[in-house]
Amino acid sequence: MRRKLALMSAATIVAATGAVAVAHQAFAATGCSAKYTIVNQWAGGFQAQVDVTNLGDAVTSWNVGWDFGNSSQTITQIWNANKTQSALHVTATNLSYNGNVATNGTISFGFLGNWTGSNPAGANFTLNNTACTGNTGGGSPSPSISPSSSSSPNAPSVALTSPSAGSTFTAPATVNLAATASTASGTISKVDFFNGSTLLGTDTSSPYSFTWSNVGAGSYSLTARATNSGGLATTSTAVPISVTTGGGGGTHVDNPFVGARGYVNPDWANQARADGGSAIASVSTGIWLDRIAAIAGTSSAMGVRAHLDDALAQAGGQAMTIPFVIYDLPGRDCSALASNGELGPTEIGRYQTDYINPIAAIMGDPKYASLRIITIIEIDSLPNLVTNAGGTAGSTDLCATMKSNGNYVTGIQYALNKLHAISNVYTYIDAAHHGWLGWDTNFGPAADLFASTVRGTTAGMASVDGFITNTANYSALTEPYFNINTTVNGQTIRQSKWVDWNQYVDELSYAQAFRTKLVSVGFNSNIGMLIDTSRNGWGGSARPTGPSTSTDVNTFVDQSRVDRRIHAGNWCNQSGAGLGERPRATPAAGIDAYVWIKPPGESDGSSSEIPNDQGKGFDRMCDPTYGGNARNGNSPTGALPNAPISGAWFSAQFHQLMQNAYPPLS
Repeated sequence: MRRKLALMSAATIVAATGAVAVAHQAFAATGCSAKYTIVNQWAGGFQAQVDVTNLGDAVTSWNVGWDFGNSSQTITQIWNANKTQSALHVTATNLSYNGNVATNGTISFGFLGNWTGSNPAGANFTLNNTACTGNTGGGSPSPSISPSSSSSPNAPSVALTSPSAGSTFTAPATVNLAATASTASGTISKVDFFNGSTLLGTDTSSPYSFTWSNVGAGSYSLTARATNSGGLATTSTAVPISVTTGGGGGTHVDNPFVGARGYVNPDWANQARADGGSAIASVSTGIWLDRIAAIAGTSSAMGVRAHLDDALAQAGGQAMTIPFVIYDLPGRDCSALASNGELGPTEIGRYQTDYINPIAAIMGDPKYASLRIITIIEIDSLPNLVTNAGGTAGSTDLCATMKSNGNYVTGIQYALNKLHAISNVYTYIDAAHHGWLGWDTNFGPAADLFASTVRGTTAGMASVDGFITNTANYSALTEPYFNINTTVNGQTIRQSKWVDWNQYVDELSYAQAFRTKLVSVGFNSNIGMLIDTSRNGWGGSARPTGPSTSTDVNTFVDQSRVDRRIHAGNWCNQSGAGLGERPRATPAAGIDAYVWIKPPGESDGSSSEIPNDQGKGFDRMCDPTYGGNARNGNSPTGALPNAPISGAWFSAQFHQLMQNAYPPLS
């Protein structure tokens, strides 16, 4: 529950996705089968999944090779593997945690790619330089390819006969899957049923079927995969279905904040009133679902259903927004410690089944269809992949791991698929802030990563309503006394130490420019931006009342800026901060609303190590005695002392925010 600066320099460069291939152990007895699945495809791009089954002896490392059929096919991002590509040939190698593969074990990884003209399936698969023929002999490779059938004459044929493409069900749904399968060689040993890459169930005897129960609202892609006694497998053509909330979901409007009141979280409001904050206790603030336990609620906080029930009562039949922060990815917050989470880097399955699915099931309840449910999707995650995942001074091993295994991308795609399918849920992806992505070397790559991620969802660009900047951060909404074009004594203010060649000096200009960039890379032209203004007011006696008269560019900027942080990379419990603009709709061009997603008074992280059961660590950027690191120019942190763990009530900060509010509290 905090924000950070990546690298305050135009030298911040995103590392290449690929890695150098290394030598790998060969089989003692060789053999493998391979499956290449095109999960999703759009003009110029696609998402694919590779599954290779080891039919030989167990190995401790692996090297999967294959050939593309078109020279335009290139991998842009890969997860659960490293890759090298030379012309048509691709080599994928294991990461540090997934090199061990038992006999009959399966290697699985996915990737995003580009193509022009045609997008044929991969072919000529090998495992540790042995052709994947489906047996332990060798010879010509014959991978199972989805959505078309395997090219091997001995491969089985399979078709998903139920449900039919385009079928619609009402949540919680029961979906009956059925398939036919046959083979010219041997017998059918099993038929697996999948939703995307998720195995739903297996049937080993004809007629092949599976009953999928309690299916929540969402869009799904179903397939059947038949495997014969020779180990060859074929996957059927995908069948898309949808599950709706029934009972007439709420109307999806362009800007959900227009004409709507904001839900007041009783948990936060009661705490604010008890600590002298009656003046702001009726303001809508974000509800942070930062662990699985938060869904049902804890002894000190309401759960999702309790909040939605209370929102219905508050709304009284009128339009109301209620904001939830979706925030529990595997390996969460990979570049800091204060807001690390409960799920390890590889626990993507638990994220999907234990976290996203229950949230979607509750939000999809028809009784809540009149509410406008705002979801803020996984702050910090994709921006960390842009700036902190390899080769720069701000990089971390965990960020590199999360980029390699793809679980940030996979998790966000899954969340969007589940939540977008609910008609009265609105999805906003985190877009960091100007002091993180404002440099040219970060700005464009971030937009491209967001675009490739969202294109990989079932609904593509339609699955996103907009983006949010400055979540839980302190960047000033506007700098009234200078802008990016200001010069001082012939020098641009971009040369100043504070701006450091950034293209933006405040959040409003950044959010508007980033929206334009997002539209240019394919997002819908009606997307809107949100800006979190809960703690970026910078009022009080330290706020400048006019521009500096200095002719030195550094002095001019330091005396003129309303953002009074020591360094723009400081993000934890900032001394001197104040409440910002109150939430309101359509405050500026392209901006859906100013919002208070970070509840004022909730700590960003502890000033010293505090044991806890939430997975939250101690980050020195929350320690007022720390001298800083590469991400904040080795500057003092500017953090308040005696802070509790992130999310806990911090009375001293709460009173400071009210005292320094800008606009001032009336």
